[in-house]
Amino acid sequence: MSYQKKSVADAALGNKKVLLRCDLNVPLEDGNITDDTRITASLPTIRFILEKGASIVLCSHLGRPKGQVKPELSLKPVAERLSAHLNMRVKMADDVIGECADSLVSSLKPGEIVLLENLRFHKEEEANDSDFSKKLASYADLYVSDAFGTVHRAHASTVGVAKYLPAYCGFLIDAELKALNAALDNPRRPLVAILGGAKIADKLGVIGNLIEKVDHLLIGGGMTYTFIKALGGKIGTSLVDDTKISYVLDMIKKAKERNVNLVLPVDLLCAAEFSADSPPVLCDAYHIPDDMMALDIGQKTIDIYTDIIKKAGTVIWNGPVGVFEFPAFSLGTRAIAYAMAECDGFTVIGGGDSVAAVHQYGIQDKIDHNATGGGATLEYMEGKELPGIACLLDQ
Repeated sequence: MSYQKKSVADAALGNKKVLLRCDLNVPLEDGNITDDTRITASLPTIRFILEKGASIVLCSHLGRPKGQVKPELSLKPVAERLSAHLNMRVKMADDVIGECADSLVSSLKPGEIVLLENLRFHKEEEANDSDFSKKLASYADLYVSDAFGTVHRAHASTVGVAKYLPAYCGFLIDAELKALNAALDNPRRPLVAILGGAKIADKLGVIGNLIEKVDHLLIGGGMTYTFIKALGGKIGTSLVDDTKISYVLDMIKKAKERNVNLVLPVDLLCAAEFSADSPPVLCDAYHIPDDMMALDIGQKTIDIYTDIIKKAGTVIWNGPVGVFEFPAFSLGTRAIAYAMAECDGFTVIGGGDSVAAVHQYGIQDKIDHNATGGGATLEYMEGKELPGIACLLDQ
């Protein structure tokens, strides 16, 4: 599925009020922001709207308050950080659709910005309540969505408001769509996908969809061992989903029918227990001792995978290939990250732990696109409709 949506650059903004949905769901520790990457990612769209003479009613969620007001999940620290980045005061409402928000929004002048309190303090947000959506929409003349990490959710602030306002995407979502469209719908060949992560259930639809598109599909992480068991290998105490054995065999058959090179590890780093201190033991991928579990890919597999990646025209990666949080079992994930950084092709990392890994290694700038939403990226890769994108104006 390929989306072509109107961006904020296509909108007439002068003297308008813009309801802007960003992903300001930053990590907090004792009320302090520990990583403001999501805030800085929203700045290009915010600055553009303000420079065009519009005012902004900014909204976001933070954490999972589940419809209850939780002061520790207030967006006040975000307003302070935004003020510092923009070198101007970001007014902070102490509610979302109450008297304070009403007053601040009604007094907004062109070039000013007000941040509403945490959307998820209201249960109506996640329920996509029409009255809540209509009230939010009443604050503005048009809507701009720039929270890619939430577009796979049909919430009031991601879908509901688009029923009442002209709806555009911001620069962040525009970049996400262009990158994913380029990687999956019009790729330079060969197209290589690397799928890792812990649970095969999370990637079932993704595997099925990618087999229709890719030239090489490299499997790593926790899903590996279900594949190996399905092929008759011994996996010891490794993570496995016995309910997916027949599905995995179907995918292997489908890959062969479509001449897709589905690649599984040939060697694995194993340990007696799931622990950073457990000494790594190199094992043949199909002969893991009964009392051991696999936690990373081995050097032979690293060589095979990185050789394929370096020759790729397009690479998309979602999910680490080992327990990269444990230094002794991070070698595979690190090697994949560096191979992508050295690849001359177009490289996309699909959110979540994979993005965290390249940031940990300090090579994020060598990747063409680091997706900001793991769940949204996965659903896009699966070919699912993203409700928070589908509701925006088409080009």
